[in-house]
Amino acid sequence: MKKAKRILGVDPGTNVLGYAVLEIENKKLKLVNIGVVRMQHLSEQAEKLRMIYEQISAIIEMHAPSELAIEAPFYGKNVQSMLKLGRAQGVAMAAALAQGLSIQEYSPKKIKQSVTGNGNATKSQVAAMLTTILNTKFDDQPEDATDALGAAVCHHFQSTSIFGNSGKSKGWKGFLKDNPGKVWKP
Repeated sequence: MKKAKRILGVDPGTNVLGYAVLEIENKKLKLVNIGVVRMQHLSEQAEKLRMIYEQISAIIEMHAPSELAIEAPFYGKNVQSMLKLGRAQGVAMAAALAQGLSIQEYSPKKIKQSVTGNGNATKSQVAAMLTTILNTKFDDQPEDATDALGAAVCHHFQSTSIFGNSGKSKGWKGFLKDNPGKVWKP
């Protein structure tokens, strides 16, 4: 029996940051914790970044994940907003690195594609599919929290390839190259 693995998913933000801890044991996914960190009451950017670092550190200490899956900021029309999101992401990553977690970043489109099969899915479609995958309702959770859970589920799916080898192989050619002993030769 394999030891359970835990993934911390984060949807970075400077007003609301979503997080979720997903546990995988014997190929079963279980939600350990989900929520948001609200920072609208803080006026200074530095205070918000400190809160992100402290909260992510506390979540890691409490739930002991080994990996961080984080949503990448995407380019919008407002460059200042993107810079703030990038800082929030960087601070969350620094908190994870300080505690020895491996980190993987995913685009919003990649997360949606991985969870729903459609890279253009809406946030409500992602939440609905997460409800199906985890057999848990998320009606009372903010979208930031389910987005973080989506990142964790995406990471699990991406690291569990049908080709084996922890998803490192890229297609059949890569699988055959990485696993020459598994090739049948008549």
